[in-house]
Order: sequence, then C-alpha cells, then structure tokens
Amino acid sequence: MRRLLFLNGIKAFEAAARGGSFAAAGQELNVSAAAISRMVHLLEERLGVALFERKANKLALTAAGRVYQNGLTPIFDALATLTAQVTAPVARRVLTIGVGPTFAMRWLIPHLADFRKAQPDIEVRITAGGVAAPFGDDWSCGIKLGDGDWPGLVAEPLFAADLQPVCIPRLAATLKKASELKGPALLRVAHASEDWPLWLKAAGLPRLNARGPEFQYYGQALQAAADGLGIAMGIRPYIDDDLAAGRLVAPFALTVPKGMRWYLVYRSFQATQRDFAAFRRWIIQAAAQPAAQADLSPKKLRAV
Repeated sequence: MRRLLFLNGIKAFEAAARGGSFAAAGQELNVSAAAISRMVHLLEERLGVALFERKANKLALTAAGRVYQNGLTPIFDALATLTAQVTAPVARRVLTIGVGPTFAMRWLIPHLADFRKAQPDIEVRITAGGVAAPFGDDWSCGIKLGDGDWPGLVAEPLFAADLQPVCIPRLAATLKKASELKGPALLRVAHASEDWPLWLKAAGLPRLNARGPEFQYYGQALQAAADGLGIAMGIRPYIDDDLAAGRLVAPFALTVPKGMRWYLVYRSFQATQRDFAAFRRWIIQAAAQPAAQADLSPKKLRAV
C-alpha cells in the first residue's frame, strides 16, 4: 500500500526549495510565509531529517534536502502536465509526438499528410526525442529504436530496422560485387558504428573497415550519398521513399537485421484517449504497408 507523508508539507517544502524562500513559496501557494515554515518544520519532524539550514537572509538546502527536491520537482511537473492533459478542453485536440530528427524528416513528416486527411481536427506537434532521449512529460507518444524494453511504457513494434547499403545509380553501376567496395567510400554514422561491420560480415567481408566521412545522423549520411559522396548504410524505413523515387538505389540485395526495431511507445493511460487512439491505428496500419520498391531493382549480391 502506498504511504504518502504529509502532502501539504511536501508541497510547501518543494515550493520553498525551488523559490529559495518561505515567502516565495507562500506567494505561490497563497498562504503566509509563516504557514510554509510551520509545514516544512512538521515535515522535517516526520521525516526525521533536516531539509533546510535556516540562515539569517536565506534558506540553504541540506544534502538530504537537495536529494529530496531533485526528486520531487520532476514529479510535481509531471503531475501538472498530466492534469492539464486530462482537463484540456475537448475543442483543443493536440497530439505531441516525441521522435528523432531523422525519423521525423525521413518518414513521419512525409506521411503525416495522410493522417491529417483522416483527422483534420487533431493538431500534431513533433518534438525532439532521439533514441537516447527520455520520454517527455508532455508527449502523447514517442517513436523509438531499440529492444522494446522501456520500463513504465507500452511499446508496440512498427518497423524492422533492416540495413542495406545505398548510393546514387551512377555509383551503383560501377559495383559488380561486394568485394569491390572500398573503405574510404563507405559513409558512417557516429552513433551507429556497428552497422557497417554487421553488413560486411554478412557479405563475407569482415576485414573491410568503413573509413568514409562520419556524420551525426542517418539523414545526413543519406543526403551525402544522394549527393554522390559515397555509399551510405541505409536503414528501414528511412530509405524507402528514396528507393521508390530512384534518388538512391541498393547496389546489392543483401539486407541485414540491425537487431532492433522501431516502436510506438506511450503510457498505458493514453490508450483510452481518442486522439492518441486514432494516431495509433493510423501508424500501425501505415507501418504494415509493404516497403516501397525502387524503380531500379538492386543487383544480386555476387560471391566475393
């Protein structure tokens, strides 16, 4: 059973710690500074630890007080956000999606018009949320690449993250077999250093090292490939539209699983909210569509 100690005192302490004084906390909570002081003193007695060092001109947090405030402030912020979401007017329909910049540019934004046609009354907001970013308090949902294990969140699989090299057609025409690949021509992504070794090992070239220019994001590497700088390691679904349009081609048919998947992630209570439910149905259906096929079919991977 959950045991909560003196919530009024906890609220008074958090406001005083954040504002730096009992007077500031009193103004925020609409009570006197003396009332805040009494509530904090009662809280300290119940906890059995001092939270403030009371000095002549200011309050100073003790070590225990700093730890307590660092934990409490995010909890109160999350509670305020959750309350705002639950009590938002029905007419204001906002869906906030946390997603990494490359996924947003390479898949979500190009496909979002279809969702807007089906749900024109829902305002979609896209916010930063890469693979390593924590789930934001204001997010309706997120789209993340990983193993599906995010404690406290529901994770539903969307896309398999398959790897396949891509480049412009002119460069692909010069490649007859994988053994003709050269390390300096292989474009790299800084946070995905395992991609080329995975694919090259599957292609029978474990000793070949990618030594081409390095980029921060997949999107930058794919743009460099489209500009003819070299061969990028494509990842689904980032490359589907480029393959379909012929901007990039896959010189070899071999695809290799990255060992992760793309997931739709959300808090369980969101499942009953109609706007999120509509987005969830749409993106699961969109992700189930067959990957777009390039106009120029990839070559068969020849023996090395």
